[in-house]
Amino acid sequence: MTHDEQRLRRLEDIEEIRRLKAAYCAVADDDHNGEALTTLFVADGVWSASISGVFEGHDAMRGHFDAIRASGRIRSSSHMVMNPVIDVDGDTASGTWSFLMMYTGADGSRVRIVGFYRDTYVRVDGRWKFATLHAQVQDHEVRPAV
Repeated sequence: MTHDEQRLRRLEDIEEIRRLKAAYCAVADDDHNGEALTTLFVADGVWSASISGVFEGHDAMRGHFDAIRASGRIRSSSHMVMNPVIDVDGDTASGTWSFLMMYTGADGSRVRIVGFYRDTYVRVDGRWKFATLHAQVQDHEVRPAV
């Protein structure tokens, strides 16, 4: 592969990883769709958050997201990610992202969560998937319903 081909491949990989992260945000904003979440992760992947715990493998991740959905505690949410730094090394990659999550609780309260993601990715059958996703919360604010 020429230098230009390698460079183009790296840029295409970064764009695919950006799209993977956007798909993750869409799944979370689809009322925490556990089944859709598992399609974004390798089978033995790990989803974790500093305020929620560690969930390893599709069954554990699906169970966690489905429990959030079943609780009804989130009426609507918006996950926003920014400032990505993505490093690709062949068929593996890592990324950091700042995030802002806002949601309306079932009781009308407003919640704002600020933090960053630390992710690892792996290319499987030509497609990028999450190997790990960790959400580190830096600030969490709840405003009561008016």
